[in-house]
Amino acid sequence: MKPLSATLSRVKPSPTIAVTQRAREMAAAGADVIGLGAGEPDFDTPDNIKEAAIRAIRAGRTKYTAPDGIPELKAAIRKKFARDNGLAYTEAEISVGTGGKQVLYNALMATLNPGDEVVIPAPYWVSYPDMVRLAGAEPVIVAAGIETGFKLTPEALERAITPRTRWFVFNSPSNPTGAGYCRAEIEALTEVLVRHPHVWVLSDDIYEHLAYDGFAFCTPAQVEPALKARTLTVNGVSKAYAMTGWRIGYAGGPEALIGGMRKIQSQSTSNPCTISQWAAVEALTGPQDFIAANNEVFERRRDLVVAHLNAIDGIDCPVPQGAFYVYPSIAELIGRKSAGGRVIDSDAAFAGALLEETGVAVVFGAAFGLSPAFRVSYATSDAALEEACRRIAAFCEGLR
Repeated sequence: MKPLSATLSRVKPSPTIAVTQRAREMAAAGADVIGLGAGEPDFDTPDNIKEAAIRAIRAGRTKYTAPDGIPELKAAIRKKFARDNGLAYTEAEISVGTGGKQVLYNALMATLNPGDEVVIPAPYWVSYPDMVRLAGAEPVIVAAGIETGFKLTPEALERAITPRTRWFVFNSPSNPTGAGYCRAEIEALTEVLVRHPHVWVLSDDIYEHLAYDGFAFCTPAQVEPALKARTLTVNGVSKAYAMTGWRIGYAGGPEALIGGMRKIQSQSTSNPCTISQWAAVEALTGPQDFIAANNEVFERRRDLVVAHLNAIDGIDCPVPQGAFYVYPSIAELIGRKSAGGRVIDSDAAFAGALLEETGVAVVFGAAFGLSPAFRVSYATSDAALEEACRRIAAFCEGLR
């Protein structure tokens, strides 16, 4: 066999997918596993969205479409941006991809060259740095730790920008921390960005509608209109609409950038699933009231998990503003040994021992660029969360 591409040496497999797969393997072998690794709502896709997909099938809407989306879906996305974010885009400024991940990847592939840099606050979604590396550029990781509420300060952003900086990646509410930036915090960051016209903004808004305690979501191009011409605002239907497997993401941005992304997509996957596109039209234009109802459940689960984890000696779990994750610190637990004899010398060792000894699957903090911590997804049942927290508490109590 010939050697594989050198590109592969620049990236690693997704840790979140790896944890989820290991949990599935253990469960298939008969272990009692509680998976808290996947970022996937446990709610079913709403019936009106499923019915829209069925109607599309029966109407024969099963053929190829334009590479980056049908006009009807682009129209729905334009209305969504205007309705929710006060952002106006033309059809030529909208891109639809096979999930938000493809949209992000297309943008980076269409713009980055060797030597370019992309500023990414940590903790970050696991795929950001590797997508940058796949595009031949370098991720510049800037810590935004628990002491700042997992939010990047304008001073840290200013220090990270160089003449080679091409993009700043922004994610609020955040995966993995759930931290949400208020308008004033975004204004402080955009003031820095306005001073650096060579830096573009990639705003990942996928958790926009998952916000709690009255948190008011806003996005950089909305807060600072001067940045709109160099901002790609990315979103999708996977999280708020419980449509992870439907694989529809979208973005609004400058026409030239969208055209470049279209070219990349036309030579890779071509159009997203036609049936999923019609379902997404209904998701964006149909009833939205279920989102608030789902959020009430998520907020209750958040409070449950935060309370249980903060009751454990050695764990510090901040209260997030959105998404469906918590990101507790385990700094005080490093250096101890588990009841099963494993030395907890890192958050990876903590997560590994927790899974093997208790059957609770979480993702270790190093995967997100900031240790020692771990991520819990509370997008599962109250009963599963109660039992998982009980096992985590027992595991931590057994550390010596």
